[in-house]
Amino acid sequence: MKAVALTHYLPVEDPNVFLDVELPKPSPSGHDLLVSVKAVSVNPVDTKVRKPKDQVEETPRVLGWDASGIVEAVGPDVTLFKQGDEVYYAGDITRSGSNAEFQLVDERIVGFKPKTLNFAEAAALPLTTITAYESFFDRLGIDRGGANKGETILIIGAGGGVGSIGIQLAKAAGLEVIATASRPETTAWVKELGATHVINHREPMVEQVRALGMQYVDHIAIFNDMRHWETAVELIKPQGGIVTIDDTELPMPMTNMKPKAASLHWEFMFARAMFNTPDMIEQHKLLTYVAAEIDAGRIRTTLDKVLSPINAKNMRAAHALIETGTAKGKIVLEGF
Repeated sequence: MKAVALTHYLPVEDPNVFLDVELPKPSPSGHDLLVSVKAVSVNPVDTKVRKPKDQVEETPRVLGWDASGIVEAVGPDVTLFKQGDEVYYAGDITRSGSNAEFQLVDERIVGFKPKTLNFAEAAALPLTTITAYESFFDRLGIDRGGANKGETILIIGAGGGVGSIGIQLAKAAGLEVIATASRPETTAWVKELGATHVINHREPMVEQVRALGMQYVDHIAIFNDMRHWETAVELIKPQGGIVTIDDTELPMPMTNMKPKAASLHWEFMFARAMFNTPDMIEQHKLLTYVAAEIDAGRIRTTLDKVLSPINAKNMRAAHALIETGTAKGKIVLEGF
């Protein structure tokens, strides 16, 4: 099968950062689906895994943690899907990735593809959807059915992939969304997705939120990086919660969290698959739920750019775009 892989961990400027290779076609066992991959999307995690280091792979390593495709075959323990089903998923960071013609993925972290989306539109969604959904509804405890209607959420870094779907999930749950964006195009993008207010995260945010007439906000999601930590601590309401997806080596002073009895939550969407948690199937359920919301017209894809075909040249271009830090929505590669 065709695949885009690496053997050395190189800067994106190196023309050999990715290789077009031929690899054996895998066979499913257990709960695995063998998926014929039609489209993949690129996330910051891809660039973090690929970042330059001395490690060398003896056999080509396939990255990629977002895909849509068609079930080619199923393992003997599969009960949720059958051959021919159209699916979308983010996969498992401990296994071979989606940048290949065929991929094995556990059925419990796979959803039925939205019927109203094509493969490229669907591939833009899984990783960011799982991340935002788990951040809001599993970590912060927000009720997706509307029990928290009218509460406020500040989404820092709202124009990226996670923020783009996060705005929509928060709005669907009845929250008032304060989104951050720093450029005219991302400001327009987050407004289009349903943000109630937009502030600039490159300028002092406390003053901007207070200018909206809010002393505190009920919930905060940090979807870019932790340099905004102290701002988040200042703005979170007493007994409120902050969720973050960022790895950090920056100081995170907790002194002002204690008197507010505020909580901090980490979100890592690979945790369930990585540790084979008993509730792995929740990712199947949430992806299928979001697909139904999309088909009902309440949520839209966050696709921004499509590159075709799926090859080393286009994969390098997609990684370069992600590394600029200015991408809005999602970048997808389609077709081998």
